[in-house]
Amino acid sequence: MSNRLFSLMERHQKLDRAIRLAEQRKGRNSFEIMRLKKLKLVVKDRMARLLRRPVPAISN
Repeated sequence: MSNRLFSLMERHQKLDRAIRLAEQRKGRNSFEIMRLKKLKLVVKDRMARLLRRPVPAISN
């Protein structure tokens, strides 16, 4: 797994946790939750693009 993909996966998980925490807060901010969800989707799209790229052949 590439470092870029790993860091995107970590970011995706952190955003997921932040969304869950924001949704559980008493005076939750709908705009903040929506912003976090959009960021999470952007990260997910970037991961998908990385995974669709062909893997370069390793020459010996």
